[in-house]
Amino acid sequence: MVQAYTQETGQGGDGSESAGSRARRLLRRWRHDRGIWRRGLVTAGFAVLLALMMVFHAQIPNRVGNLGSLLETFLPWLGLFIPVLLVVALVRRSATALIALLLPVVVWLNLFGGLMFFDRSGTGGNFSVVTHNVNADNTDPAGTARKVSASGADVVALEELTGEAVPAYRKALADAYPFHTVQGTVGLWSKYPLRDSAPVDIKLGWTRALRTTVATPYGDVAVYVAHLPSVRVKSDKGFTAGQRDDSAEALGERIADERLGRVVLLGDLNGTMNDRALAPVTSQLRSAQGAAGDGFGFSWPASFPMARIDQIMVRGMDPVSAWTLPRTASDHLPVAASVKL
Repeated sequence: MVQAYTQETGQGGDGSESAGSRARRLLRRWRHDRGIWRRGLVTAGFAVLLALMMVFHAQIPNRVGNLGSLLETFLPWLGLFIPVLLVVALVRRSATALIALLLPVVVWLNLFGGLMFFDRSGTGGNFSVVTHNVNADNTDPAGTARKVSASGADVVALEELTGEAVPAYRKALADAYPFHTVQGTVGLWSKYPLRDSAPVDIKLGWTRALRTTVATPYGDVAVYVAHLPSVRVKSDKGFTAGQRDDSAEALGERIADERLGRVVLLGDLNGTMNDRALAPVTSQLRSAQGAAGDGFGFSWPASFPMARIDQIMVRGMDPVSAWTLPRTASDHLPVAASVKL
């Protein structure tokens, strides 16, 4: 049976109210509500504060618990506060809060809209790379090696290697990657010959970085593999990252002295591209994910990725595409990129 609908009441034959009628009734209530501009001033204030935090995140000081770096590590996630504030503004029936909420929306879209909504990946790359923090406690090094090898990358960088696990990685990667170097807890496996492989001092007292030359068919490429120190969030000290920051400065100085024009940095930097503390490195190189990735490319933790702390960065070449690989037995996701030499 066809339901009857009365325009005067906005109801169907069964007395139910249509969605359009409810919306019009709500708008009429708001139009005649004199407190619509006075309510929600606190919510509007939070909206403005949220926008200011995203715009001026680099000015938030690190003197107290490295608060600025902590915020920058999870900067995209500030967008989660926008729908929360939207609900509050609607419940409060506040036009002021709704208008103020446009500020963080515009700022977030300006900062991250390109990453969120546009696929910047292309084709035409002729040199592909993978980097993976394999986790020192990895219970399946051979399986992890097979998964990263399945990517078909020309070079594979591994971090957090242990002496006990290195033979398993060597054996699993030997057929696809006849050339390799292991320096301390980092290593590089390559389809092309390597030379001048050596550790890089990043001020730790033990080796967690290396530099080698990869002789590709398109010319030599200087490849760095690095695992910067971990950071911690402590209740009494905040975001403790001093050792990582010192290592980033040392790595940046070494890259600045690099004589080859084409450079690739692969590794776990324990920080995002937004983190000002990594500026000694990030100011010299271009992020493959930022230039040619699809989405944010979060790599850690593998169970629920929230931050991109595993990086592929280049100089003297053009990133074509960047992506994350399927999960392994590690707590990080492998990340990959293709570049054009």
